Amino acid sequence: MFKKFTLADFLFLGASFASIVFSKALYLFGHKEDAIFVGLWTPSILAFAIYLRVIAVSK
Repeated sequence: MFKKFTLADFLFLGASFASIVFSKALYLFGHKEDAIFVGLWTPSILAFAIYLRVIAVSK
């Protein structure tokens, strides 16, 4: 499954995972509003990665 992944795909996946972890850490330290804000980055990062993949395939 991961054989078709490029370096950019791994970077976007890592960035989205890091935003989830950072959001959980903020929540545990009591910064609930900031945690929600950072947690909302994950779908945006993944959507941008999908967009770039679609652009690359369509060329």
